[in-house]
Amino acid sequence: MNPLLGVLFHSLGGLSSASFYVPYKRIKRWSWEIFWLTGGIFSWLLMPWLFAAIQTEDLLGVLSRTPADIWFWCWFWGAMWGFGGLTFGLTMRYLGLSLGMAVALGLTTVIGTLGPPIFDGTLFALATTHSGQLTFLGIAVTLAGIIVVACAGHAKEEELGAGVANEGVLEFNLKKGIWIAVFSGVMSGCFAWGLAAGQPIRDLTLAAGTDNLWQGLPVLCVVLLGGLTTNLVWCSLLIRRNGTFGEFFGRPGPAADADGLPPPLLPNYLLAALGGTLWYFQFFFYTMGESQMGEYGFSSWTIHMASIILFSTLWGFALSEWKGASRRTRRMVWLGIALLVSSTIIIGVGNYYAGQV
Repeated sequence: MNPLLGVLFHSLGGLSSASFYVPYKRIKRWSWEIFWLTGGIFSWLLMPWLFAAIQTEDLLGVLSRTPADIWFWCWFWGAMWGFGGLTFGLTMRYLGLSLGMAVALGLTTVIGTLGPPIFDGTLFALATTHSGQLTFLGIAVTLAGIIVVACAGHAKEEELGAGVANEGVLEFNLKKGIWIAVFSGVMSGCFAWGLAAGQPIRDLTLAAGTDNLWQGLPVLCVVLLGGLTTNLVWCSLLIRRNGTFGEFFGRPGPAADADGLPPPLLPNYLLAALGGTLWYFQFFFYTMGESQMGEYGFSSWTIHMASIILFSTLWGFALSEWKGASRRTRRMVWLGIALLVSSTIIIGVGNYYAGQV
């Protein structure tokens, strides 16, 4: 066990998650449901099984020996996570960037982090130890960092001009937005519960001779099947409603240009594959990091969320999304980033002390 190495792996996972949508932005003349589902085939089906088959021992044998109830709960929590991802966009629409991020990601962090120790009955025991107290302090600092970055995003929206601000006012619906944000935050945190439910799969793959570093990969195969189920159903409904199925084969659809040009198939498929693979890598590295965190593996979710927000914000600077923001707002962003970086250090130190006991 090496918690500091675990923090590094989680940071790589956060970088992958923060980067996956960049290739999607370059896809042309494909509707959202087309490129989301295409990339998702790589994210939730092809890459999980490919890497698990390469890096673990007797994958099919391990999964065939997994009890049916373990299969169900891993799949179920993955499906619930899928609902969270699908409704996250609505949270941004009705609450805006700042409030939406604070509520949804804050809940996701807390639910995903504290859920496993609550279910295991170890929460209060962990809170009585010095290492556990440090870990919980890191979780609190993470929430503070999320709120600060979200407030900076709100300040940026106000400073960019009346057009952006008015658009936010027109969409704003506090009652509806809060309910959707709570739903999205709770459902998104279910992914961590699915990973926790897969502990028997980890035990089986370790018994089969799999290296400790790769023990979480077979669990991803099952959890992500749940996510695939939810997203496949929703995208299929959108494809039917919008009549976009032909875009898979190069036919112009609703996303076509005014001149009716067909979508560029090869570049679109390659970009979707790249984006989907990057999305999978967030949890590829997540399971590697979790394998190094020992008794405090539940804190992996906090580090994961902090890393995503950290690198997403840095991408925003790289892509000039903060251009025009005031110096005060930029300082607020960097304060949020500093809090997020500090939280990962605090959690890493807490995990390190736990490993010394």
